Amino acid sequence: MKRVLSGIQPSGRLHIGNYYGAMRQYLQLQGEGHECYYFIANYHAMTSVQEAEALQEYTQEVARGYLAVGIDPNKSIFFRQSDVPEVCELTWILSCVTPMGLLQRCHSYKEKIDQGLAPNHGLFCYPVLQAADILIYSSHIVPVGQDQKQHLEVTRDIAIKFNNTYGEILTIPDAYILETAAVVPGVDGRKMSKSYNNTLELFESAKQTEKKIKRMVTDSTPVEEAKDPEKCAVFALLSLAASEDEARQWEQRYRQGGMGYGEAKKRLAELTNELLAPFRQRYEELGGDNDYVEDVLREGGRKARAAAQELMEKIRSATGITGTAKGRS
Repeated sequence: MKRVLSGIQPSGRLHIGNYYGAMRQYLQLQGEGHECYYFIANYHAMTSVQEAEALQEYTQEVARGYLAVGIDPNKSIFFRQSDVPEVCELTWILSCVTPMGLLQRCHSYKEKIDQGLAPNHGLFCYPVLQAADILIYSSHIVPVGQDQKQHLEVTRDIAIKFNNTYGEILTIPDAYILETAAVVPGVDGRKMSKSYNNTLELFESAKQTEKKIKRMVTDSTPVEEAKDPEKCAVFALLSLAASEDEARQWEQRYRQGGMGYGEAKKRLAELTNELLAPFRQRYEELGGDNDYVEDVLREGGRKARAAAQELMEKIRSATGITGTAKGRS
């Protein structure tokens, strides 16, 4: 059995890109019998969300959303990052062995600054906190999108540096690349992202979803002419929502011509709302039971913290923070 670890920032409304890009694979890993640790990364979210009420609201929404989609607290440990304060302690310890050059090469920091986020230390040292999240639970597998692959490589480098300094204590994790994460387009054709305001939200109404899909950006190719499915955001989403057979049929119709984009948009709206209907129903039910959601997070946090404390005892001893330093093993 492999231990899987992944987190999501509570920085806005969940959207269908989150589902296709990550949540669907989390459910698959949960169903395969892995030991799954899934957490809400509220410490990470503080780099962009600095209003207390907004952070609490987003955290609650993400918790409801993941439970509504199918994360099962009887099969996965689902928790809030801040319920395991040891992760901040490990972040400092890892910071003391992390070369500055390693962080300076991280493209994510530069990209976020380019997007308008104010440069701060939290944003810069984000990969160290991320490393602590992963390493503190001795994780074997980390599902990541292609754009997050570098951060996992940084985590591996930090873990190796720590082990070379203090002994073989930290587990070196492997990436589980979520290829879909890089190809889920938004309604404007760019990658679906809250920062672009181009999302199809998981828990908006069916009418809202249909309205957004109708407004999706397409080219001006006439109905009778062939169309390139590889350049069409509508087809990209349709191929995710439809069965393989139906997706192949739509691809053929695109290439043959005689089909308007409106027809593809209509089918995309139907399939999307069919997929999301049970999730939306469960989400509404959970909205009336905040105590249950909080109980799930607290119990998950208790289990996650027990695992973290076990490793931190070894780390404190090896580094000389407490107890008798044992040196290298």
